[in-house]
Amino acid sequence: MDTKSQLREFIQTTFLRDARAPLSDATCLLSSGMMDSTDLLELVLYLESEFGITVGDEEAGPDNLDTIEKMASFVTHKRTADAKRMPS
Repeated sequence: MDTKSQLREFIQTTFLRDARAPLSDATCLLSSGMMDSTDLLELVLYLESEFGITVGDEEAGPDNLDTIEKMASFVTHKRTADAKRMPS
């Protein structure tokens, strides 16, 4: 399953409570109020455990986590940056 599909499934079942609810890649989750600050903390924990990344306090906001598109891009960026830092 690709990153966007994983994120969509997690968000729909965890926060929207309905896996059939329409959720596009561009749906604003934080700025629209669909998710609150407690939900954001749970999302960050999910991203860190599921994708093996670390989300800094300054990164945990709408710029990176407001939409599925932004989240997937953020995860890809973090994984790429982490891979470059790892010794070969």
